[in-house]
Parts: sequence; structure tokens; C-alpha cells
Amino acid sequence: MKERILLCLAHMSGHEMDYIKEAFDQNWVVPLGPNVNGFEDDLAKFVNHREGAAPLSKEVVALSAGTAAVHLGLIGCGVKAGDEVLVQSFTFCASSHPVTYLGATPVFVDSEPETWNMDPELLEEAIRDRMAKTGRKPKAIVPVALYGMPYKIDRILEIADRYGIPVVEDAAEGFGSRFDGQVLGTFGRYGVLSFNGNKMITTSGGGALICADKASKDKIMWYATQARESYPYYQHEEIGYNYRMSNICAGIGRGQMTILDEHIRHHRHVQELYCELLADVKGVTMHQASSPKFESNYWLCAATLDPALKIKGQEDAYKTVITGAVGGAAGVIHAASTATTDCQPNANVEALRMALDRANVEARPLWKPMHRQPVYASSPAYVNGVSESLFKVGICLPAGPWVTDEHVRYIVDSIKTAIE
Repeated sequence: MKERILLCLAHMSGHEMDYIKEAFDQNWVVPLGPNVNGFEDDLAKFVNHREGAAPLSKEVVALSAGTAAVHLGLIGCGVKAGDEVLVQSFTFCASSHPVTYLGATPVFVDSEPETWNMDPELLEEAIRDRMAKTGRKPKAIVPVALYGMPYKIDRILEIADRYGIPVVEDAAEGFGSRFDGQVLGTFGRYGVLSFNGNKMITTSGGGALICADKASKDKIMWYATQARESYPYYQHEEIGYNYRMSNICAGIGRGQMTILDEHIRHHRHVQELYCELLADVKGVTMHQASSPKFESNYWLCAATLDPALKIKGQEDAYKTVITGAVGGAAGVIHAASTATTDCQPNANVEALRMALDRANVEARPLWKPMHRQPVYASSPAYVNGVSESLFKVGICLPAGPWVTDEHVRYIVDSIKTAIE
């Protein structure tokens, strides 16, 4: 197979250029405009729909990135310098970095093995311990829909409500995933979405924040537009940010919304095919929902490798420093000083990643837990070993709109070939 099979790459609907042309024709090439308003309306309609129940009444603000949405959601919860925020450790850094932007401290909470997301029991332990140690409650809780898998939001909200702590749902990877028929991002005080180039839909780069009502939407929009006061000149009484989405990017998003349901169906189909084709491969286990309540979009299809499984080429794992675009389209700007760290996937996982790379298939390790990242070495963490153990044996397989059934069969055959 000659073409490179990528993890998840955006697929255009054919309608995007119509909205973009309209923006140019109307000279709306700015961070506001009809496409922004229309995209927010489209998003609100989607997230408010509940299967078999009355619709919700959430409002949505389109922003420049999912990271911006996390940042503004924390501000909306009143997070300030010196505060603590409880953050899922098993995630991408965009869930925790905005905490540090505000001068607050992320307190990491490990995962439970069923969904791989924030462990509710450990969350409550962390709340009690932080209150005992600091005399104050954490200001917010940030669970993450890892690879699209819903978190146990019913238990998380029960605990959050008991202690009066707001929840900012990071559903950046889980757009279209549902818990018990309700879209992720609509349970907490705020919900984060991402439209990066590798997400379920894309605006080339961008995100959104789901808000409880119009008042909270207006406040978030105010912060996202430099917190400008209503004077005929620029008056600023609080610090704001340049976080609004452009009318051009929103036009792409409006076209993408026409194929969102199709993308979700495709990702779920790819997951089912992996499960079917790998069912007889001993030592390779696909991560999947264990209950009908957990309706994952399967943004990425993740698997774990039994340590007893032997992949060819383990002796070559971690022999050279990575210099290419492993881990992101932006590539590696800051060269590492060594090829290894004190917490990394085992040689089995790296050998399979290299074998798939030679077969022209992009695969990646799971997210490295934030509590094992050097930049967060001094942050408090409540761990049970789940995320670190998964990181050592897990791998992500391609699942995007361009991945065909033939591709999946080729990937599975490549995995089988790599096994000794």
C-alpha cells in the first residue's frame, strides 16, 4: 500500500468553499461575522439534542482553539492565581496548561481502568485531601474524554455537587460522544470542543466552549474579545484575550457540520472492524465501551499489547532520537537530548510503532500521563498506577474519515506480520 495511512485526517464535505466564498464576497474576513454566528447555532443545535428527551438550552461560543476554550472555562469558574484545579492526568497537555496560564496549580487525578478516564473515587479522595492540606476547596474539576470515550460523568457530577465545585468537561476528543444519550460537554458548567485538523470535524484550527445560558455565553465572549467595554473607544477594565474564531474558519466549520454524523458513524465502524479482525490475535486488546451508556465517537482506536506478546525488532527500540513529525504535524522543534526517558512505552509498543511506520501506517503511543511530565514534577498527584500502566502498553491506530475497510485489513495484517 503506497499511500501513508494517517491516524485521523480531516475530510471536506464539499460545502466549505461556498461559505468561504460568501465570507470573501461580503468582506467578512475577520474574527466575527455571519459564519461565526451560523456555526455557533449549528453547534448549539447539535449539542442540545437528546435522544428520547427534551432538548437542552445550552449556548456555544466559537473560539480560536480548544485550549482557549479550556482557559476561558476556567476563568468562568473563577480560577485565579494560587488556586488549585483537579485535572485528569491521562490526557493531552491542553487540559492542564491553561491552569498554569492563570497562575493556578493543576492537581492530577489518575484514571479508572474501565473508561481510562478520571477515577471518581480517587477524585473524591483528592478533594478531601486538598481541603485538609490547604484549608480550601479546589476551584474546578476537569475530566477528559480520552480518545472519545465518555467519562463517568454521573459519578463525577455527584461528587462535584457534594463539594460545590464546578466541572469543566474537556470533550475536545469526544465531540459527538454521548453518555446515556446526552452529548458530552453539556453536563458541567462548561464544555470544551476542539476542531483541530485531526478532530472529528475541523475548522483548520479552532474550538468552542459550551455554556449554560446566554448570560454565561456573553461573559465568555466578552473575555474572548479582549474584554472591551462599551465605549466608542477602547476601554479595558479586566484582562481579556484575542480568542474569537474567524469568519473564514467558521465557514469551514459550517460545511463540516453537514458530515459530522457521517464521520461519527465511520469512526464507530472502523472500531468495530478492528475488534472483529483482531479478535483472534492473542495479546492485542482493543479499548471499547463496556456499557451502552458510554457512546464513544472512537476518535482514535486504541489498543493494548500484552507484555508477553513479542514484536519483532524490540532490540532496535529507542536507539535514535526522533527528529521527524512523530506525535504531531508540527514535527519536533526542540530536539531531545536523549532517546529515552524514565517513563515511556515499553520496547514492544515502540517496536510495533516502528513496524507500522515502515508499512506506511501512522501509529502513536497513548498520551503520557501529565503527572509523569517533567514540567509538572512538583504538582500534586493522586495516582493508582492505571494511566502509567496503560501508557506503557498502549498504542493508537488510524481511524479517520480517509481510513477504509481495506486500510484496516492492511493495518491488522501488518500487526500480525510484526508479531514473532
